[in-house]
Amino acid sequence: MKIALGADHGGYELKKLLETFLPGLGHEVLNLGVDGPEPADYPDYARKVAVAVARKEAARGIVVCGSGVGACVAANKVPGIRAGLCHDTYSARQCVEHDDVNVLCLGGRVVGSELAFEIVKAWLSAKFRSQEERYVRRLNKVLALEKEFLSKP
Repeated sequence: MKIALGADHGGYELKKLLETFLPGLGHEVLNLGVDGPEPADYPDYARKVAVAVARKEAARGIVVCGSGVGACVAANKVPGIRAGLCHDTYSARQCVEHDDVNVLCLGGRVVGSELAFEIVKAWLSAKFRSQEERYVRRLNKVLALEKEFLSKP
């Protein structure tokens, strides 16, 4: 699976590790920056990752900032994106199975590398429960919200 990967300076160190870790799991990485520890703005990199996923240039995306919160807020502004902030494996698995999350947000200053690797593995191995009516119904309601507010001036 092709994974779009991006980070600001707060997530740079963890992003570097993920950039090496993901190919070891058999995934291709679309590196969308940053490529150094210099100060950078998380909305720029959350946007790059979210747009790549929305345009289907990558199947899923991962964005890392200091806490993960800002990246999650920014990524969710892109139509078609359902970004989730996860700092545990249960949430990582559940957000895909129940909510069809396509962008994972991580806090580079919140989770250590080993936990981040476990979160990413859980998230990437999860599949949306598209055969279960309640999850499809809820996802359709989320998509309707997005459509409703995109059409308003």
